[in-house]
Amino acid sequence: MTSSPIPSSAPDVVNRMTIAANDFLNSLDDPQRQIASFEFAGDERYKWAYTPIAREGLRLRDMNGAQRKAAFTMMETGYSARGALTAHRIMDLETILGEWEKISDNISQWERNTDRYWFSVFGTPGSVDEPWGFRVGGHHIGLTANVVDGEQVAILPLFFGANPAVIRHAGRKDERTLVEEQDWARSLLMSMDGDQTKLAVVDPIAPADILTTNVRSADPNIAPKGISFKSLGDSQRGELVALVKHYITRASDDLAANYWREVESSGFDGVTFAWAGPSGVGEPHYYAIRHPRFLIEYDNTQNEANHIHSVLRDYAHDFGEDLLAAHYRASH
Repeated sequence: MTSSPIPSSAPDVVNRMTIAANDFLNSLDDPQRQIASFEFAGDERYKWAYTPIAREGLRLRDMNGAQRKAAFTMMETGYSARGALTAHRIMDLETILGEWEKISDNISQWERNTDRYWFSVFGTPGSVDEPWGFRVGGHHIGLTANVVDGEQVAILPLFFGANPAVIRHAGRKDERTLVEEQDWARSLLMSMDGDQTKLAVVDPIAPADILTTNVRSADPNIAPKGISFKSLGDSQRGELVALVKHYITRASDDLAANYWREVESSGFDGVTFAWAGPSGVGEPHYYAIRHPRFLIEYDNTQNEANHIHSVLRDYAHDFGEDLLAAHYRASH
């Protein structure tokens, strides 16, 4: 797909990222710094996962309190205030999940612990001539920041998951995570008349996961189309636009504003909304929002439909590929 790069100039964000990344690296001893540091070039930067697998980088478990604080400060530069709060909430769910698995006598092969999150830095933070970035990964967290030319920033793909999506046992029973992602999409679906529903619901059975999974480059045609933006009423269009903006504003305010301006300028005429599965609360369901340059996917089918995966992917902007292409053309 060819398109012009998204306007991603965010010098204030880059400054905060630079300070935070250097503070994180400077808080580490030499062996820790070697584990946390990678070359920007190569394949490692593209490796991300939302499952509980081990990965490269320095674990929270292997940091002291000051180092953990520095790591989280670096992570939070990529998120808005709401996004950062959500990320921490998702991490805290690991303890809840472990408790529930013991209560339900369904012990997982995976260790459920809030310190199983990995932090990595790529290249030299603050470099103007060469790209650099950082990555935060662990169960249901996927954040990758890529800085180009000292002021251009991309943090896509951007993933949030939640297990449990609704806490089912005492102490914090009925607390929910990623509420708007689920409720706003269902509200849009339930507002549709019969003809609209026939277009929007593409399958009575939801897929077992988001279709893009964790591949490096998202396939623009992998997700179903469903109902077009033009086929929605005015209030329904407003609901869909609000849902898209909710995903975009997971990112830090400057980055979200840049991306949102680009989305608004390109319009919503090419947008579609597709739903799969039943519409009832607590039943396995999936939806996709397709735009000519990005894809939003949401799936809640696992663990008795109490386990959410949700992601924003951009066909050109993921991992800063459009920014890097422009950088290398100008440099060489």
